[in-house]
Amino acid sequence: MALILQIETATTSCSVALSRDGNTIAVKELNERNAHASSVTLFIEDVMKAGNYSMKDLDAVSVSMGPGSYTGLRIGVSTAKGLCYALDIPLISVNTLTSMASKMQEQYQTREVLFCPMIDARRMEVYTAVFDKAVNVLQPVEAKIIDSDSFAELLDQNIVVFFGDGAPKCKDVLGANPNAVFVDDFINSAADMSKLAFEKFGQQQFEDVAYFEPYYLKDFIAGGKGL
Repeated sequence: MALILQIETATTSCSVALSRDGNTIAVKELNERNAHASSVTLFIEDVMKAGNYSMKDLDAVSVSMGPGSYTGLRIGVSTAKGLCYALDIPLISVNTLTSMASKMQEQYQTREVLFCPMIDARRMEVYTAVFDKAVNVLQPVEAKIIDSDSFAELLDQNIVVFFGDGAPKCKDVLGANPNAVFVDDFINSAADMSKLAFEKFGQQQFEDVAYFEPYYLKDFIAGGKGL
């Protein structure tokens, strides 16, 4: 049995989940800007109590590694590493965009579509990647400035599902294409990491707690739009 604590702070959502063998058994989350620092440790306590477990019962901690908010990622990863040090348990990282695509896959199991998660950056820029129906990477993670020609070749031949907190601002630019589907209510959740974290636990794909850093993708710019 693998009991894994999962932390997602890559976007405006502050989310903590507890899973056992890949199944979510408790989750606590709040989608509010700048809530991570004040909420994440409280949410950890809440999910452990909800699952009727103590911290000593944990087999690993999983964290959303990015890309995403510089501040949010720093808080989430620092919290996860601190727990791993204190409890002497392994650290698992899950790519944020892969986790998002994995969640969306559950809703489109019977349709042939591509998944394009988007995390808001500045102006018309998003952190994004493109995945096929099996959540295999078709276009790698990048910081992409969206214009009317973005994803044109993919949209010519495929239905592409756009979602995440970066998608709404792209709807006016891409939404006229009949093959572009926009999901407006997607919120990042630590519960979406359960299956991926358990798979990595089984394969012993652990991070070096001392040296692991979030996948910021871009350098932090002081005074810019933060999450």
